[in-house]
Amino acid sequence: MEEYRIANPALADQGKIKIAWAWNFMPVLKLLQEKYKKERPLNGIRVAACLHLEAKTACLLRALRALGADVVAAGSNPLSTQVDVCAALVANGIKVYSWHGMTMEEYYGNLHALLAWSPQILIDDGGDLVTLIHKQRPDLLPYIKGGCEETTTGVKRLKAMSREGILAFPMLAVNDALSKHLFDNRYGTGQSVWDAVCRLTNMLVAGKEVVVCGYGWCGRGVASRASGLGARVTIVESDPHRALEAYMDGFYVTDMATAACTGDIFITTTGNINVIRKEHFAVMKDGVILANAGHFDVEISCIDLSEISAKKMPTRQGVTTYITDDGRSFHLLVEGRLVNLAGGDGHPIEIMDLSFALQLLSVLYINENDLEPGLYPVPVDIDKKVAHLKLEALGIKLEKLTPEQEEYMGRWEE
Repeated sequence: MEEYRIANPALADQGKIKIAWAWNFMPVLKLLQEKYKKERPLNGIRVAACLHLEAKTACLLRALRALGADVVAAGSNPLSTQVDVCAALVANGIKVYSWHGMTMEEYYGNLHALLAWSPQILIDDGGDLVTLIHKQRPDLLPYIKGGCEETTTGVKRLKAMSREGILAFPMLAVNDALSKHLFDNRYGTGQSVWDAVCRLTNMLVAGKEVVVCGYGWCGRGVASRASGLGARVTIVESDPHRALEAYMDGFYVTDMATAACTGDIFITTTGNINVIRKEHFAVMKDGVILANAGHFDVEISCIDLSEISAKKMPTRQGVTTYITDDGRSFHLLVEGRLVNLAGGDGHPIEIMDLSFALQLLSVLYINENDLEPGLYPVPVDIDKKVAHLKLEALGIKLEKLTPEQEEYMGRWEE
């Protein structure tokens, strides 16, 4: 079998520099590696990861290898793979199957190459790896002990599989852990989306009307940072409680049909399909920016965009401009794919320190426990451990309750 399938092994030194920079700012992952590396609890375990292959992810993969795992990796998005990081991982003894700009056929071909190593523990980002195993490689099911899922979209898919009774092994919903979604989805997405949008367009955000579709944790982060940059923010939301939250957070809330008429920059964060579609394009003004911060490239209908356009062309790296029959131009960022990773470096390093610490401890938990098939929350003690370690690294002290306070909080009578 091929040991790797990457673009250019000669770029390893360049990738190592990126990884070293990220490692400097990941104290929790560093502490966990130091704690477990002597006992090597994953010795001989084959861990397969379908993740965004960039420097922060590389730190997780190298930490798993330091704990004894035989690590195999493939990219979870055709445009988020960084080829120099892949080269550095291969030089570090990790099997990698990915490159930037893969076709979908190549993308799935690389997932199959990863699965050829018959992994025992999975780390998935978006659910493609788990889905592929269930649909096309059920022969691998007896060897898989379990895995963990990184994203909102992936957990949504796993919940559907679990409801239908077809999830054949245990999976931990890492995205639902407090140490993940409260920080990664909100602060990580909030900062990295605007980093990518500004980098791709070099345009001013202040004074623009930004329409954020979806007010989950990712949408909240994007909206908050847009407001901080001086934008006027409109929220489009289908859930009544989230819509009320957005309203009470000070944002204008309306439906997509109304927002489409006035928005300058549109960001989708819903995880749903065709959030922005033909009837919305019909009323948009000239020059709008369209970006997606959901996992899959289905939130902005590229099919509808092509149908209403007389011409499309690249106008800047990562920007495709569609010109309609009536002369309006719409600027779509990175083909409607996950903008913060396809158009930037993804979440800030310190945020991914939390998320990847959860992933590492979740892998250890899966390896140490025999769980029945199904979707499980990350154990509370693991979730709290990550938060405690981060506070420790930051030099922040927690208040400790007195015995009297603990007793008072545990009783029902005054």
